[in-house]
Amino acid sequence: MTKTAFVSIVGCPNVGKSSILNKLLGQKVAIVTQKPQTTRTRIIGVLTKGETQFVFTDTPGYHRPKTKLGERMIKAVGEGISGMDACLLVTEPDGDIRPAETELLNRLKKEGAPVILVVNKTDAIKDRETVMKKVLAFTNLYDFEAVVPCSALTGDNLDALLEELDKLTYESVHFFPDDTLTDQPERVIAAELIREKMLLLLDKEIPHGAAVSIEKMRERDSGGIMDVEAVIYCEKESHKGIIIGKKGEMLKKISSRARVDMENFFGCKVNLQCWVKVKEGWRNREGLIHNFGLD
Repeated sequence: MTKTAFVSIVGCPNVGKSSILNKLLGQKVAIVTQKPQTTRTRIIGVLTKGETQFVFTDTPGYHRPKTKLGERMIKAVGEGISGMDACLLVTEPDGDIRPAETELLNRLKKEGAPVILVVNKTDAIKDRETVMKKVLAFTNLYDFEAVVPCSALTGDNLDALLEELDKLTYESVHFFPDDTLTDQPERVIAAELIREKMLLLLDKEIPHGAAVSIEKMRERDSGGIMDVEAVIYCEKESHKGIIIGKKGEMLKKISSRARVDMENFFGCKVNLQCWVKVKEGWRNREGLIHNFGLD
């Protein structure tokens, strides 16, 4: 008997949603940085364990949008919640409940799907009472199916999370081949790996105002080498200079680090070439948002 569950991962920016997905899958399919709003679109990750298949949807961090791109990101969260068999609401172990988390709880109540509260980053908290205080605050607001403190960094207690999710599976055929890891096209993964390095290496608003388009991706007939050509679009001419850097050093660093990750993911040598162009105000231009695959 095969079983399935479609599971949405939701929460505020930078609480570790993508890190949890990557750790569960044992492979990076979603980029991860310490900066908020790293994830821009819904990302599907598939985990098949024996007869059971979990189909995870990683969603952008829930926030109040300031651009049309931000509005699309919040729309992606709503679509990610709708019709799911279960939702993981991810939060951090300390601090008060954020207004955005309260809004998310209200959305989840309307959907009516079972919700598991996931308290991530417990490795950073030594005081157990801090975690319990946060759990109590949430459970006073919502009737959760289960509460699972865990650490995406160390993998601690993620097995318990899967055990709770297994209780929410149902008898069904598997919707993806058992060796599927993600539904993301290779071009999207390549573009995201480049954007991740920008987020890690550049400060402030610049990487958030950038998009990456893969113009060419082709494996050579011989030699086991994949040629990848990418264009980084930014919003200002001054940003272009910062991304390229003095004598092109920053762009070389971004490309070099992205190439290593691409080779690890695709399992072959990669020849990566990157260029930088300016598209002013693209985050508020519907056509460009669509062209960059950020619908």
